[in-house]
Amino acid sequence: MRHVIVTPQTFRFDQPLPLRSGAVLPAYELVVETYGTLNADKSNAVLICHALNASHHVAGFHADAQGQPLPRSEGWWHNMIGPGKAVDTDRWFVIGVNNIGSCFGSTGPTHTNPATGQPWGADFPVVTVEDWVDAQARLLDALGIHTLAAVMGGSLGGMQTLSWTLQYPERVRHAVVVASAPNLTAENIAFNEVARRAIVTDPDFHGGHYLRHGTLPRRGLRIARMIGHITYLSDDVMNEKFGRSLKPADLADALAGGEPPATGPWGYRYSTQDVEFQIESYLRYQGDKFSEYFDANTYLLITRALDYFDPARAYDGQLSAALARATAKFLLVSFTTDWRFSPARSREMVKALLDNRREVSYAEIDAPHGHDAFLLDDPRYHAAVRAYFEHTVGAPSRRAA
Repeated sequence: MRHVIVTPQTFRFDQPLPLRSGAVLPAYELVVETYGTLNADKSNAVLICHALNASHHVAGFHADAQGQPLPRSEGWWHNMIGPGKAVDTDRWFVIGVNNIGSCFGSTGPTHTNPATGQPWGADFPVVTVEDWVDAQARLLDALGIHTLAAVMGGSLGGMQTLSWTLQYPERVRHAVVVASAPNLTAENIAFNEVARRAIVTDPDFHGGHYLRHGTLPRRGLRIARMIGHITYLSDDVMNEKFGRSLKPADLADALAGGEPPATGPWGYRYSTQDVEFQIESYLRYQGDKFSEYFDANTYLLITRALDYFDPARAYDGQLSAALARATAKFLLVSFTTDWRFSPARSREMVKALLDNRREVSYAEIDAPHGHDAFLLDDPRYHAAVRAYFEHTVGAPSRRAA
């Protein structure tokens, strides 16, 4: 296996960034990774937009002090992007950028507010998908890239991809939108709000200024992640992986150094607080892990950006009218068991694009994995993306002069 070692770069922008909220973000930084080589006419650039808890580290590995790949340091879309993969970095120059407001290096709530000398915390301005796209466009300017061969993203990254085709239509030749939607349903907004309430009601939240108090709202973050994780998996996957299996009582109590409690005839402990089912143990593990590396204010900002995104809002809800500005060619991919970003939402976008006589390819993958399918190794999904990049994005007639 060919291990590609990557090193993040930091780009500083001294020109303030006007935001859709009316606020202005002063000088800011974006953390970026690139993969492959930019060709002479700079026509092979592919921008990857990340989802809620991802980052600029899209593919490849980070290295230890000896230059060897660190275990478990592969990028979040490592199975999709790299030498010889569906998005082949032997051919394409791939750019991964961490959005402003994130907690993975780009300017965000944990950074210092130049006006106060304190962490931004809750004072960090509200950001939107459109703001992220504006910042990404400035990054391309800094790299000397005017036109992208393609923009690609899944989930929230797919929303950014769609927004690219509307904000900068002349700079995008192809758009690959995976497991996404033109806006969130009321149910999705509701899930986001419950997760946010878990965070802001944590006693350690301190109105979003927890860093000034030396605390972290880990309890709220744990619950937020547990809620989110439930929505990323399908019912079939949960039943297959966990079903109604109980967590082995003898193992749990051996680890705790105690004696197993008495159980009823079906093995239940009949406790209101103990972890009894394997699905409970799994969710708590995911919540604990998330609370150790993710920032609470970042979670609030990014879920709000999800909620606010709605390009059809300015067109009386008419998506076809909103997408009339797009000139790119599209590949859309959805997954049958993804109930958070269902195939019906992708088909809405397909119809709106066809209403405008745009070139659209659509793949609806019968996969059991729910929303998480866009990150997994489904050979049909990867083949569809590979074919699109090889035969459509990479077709000689599509290449920029």
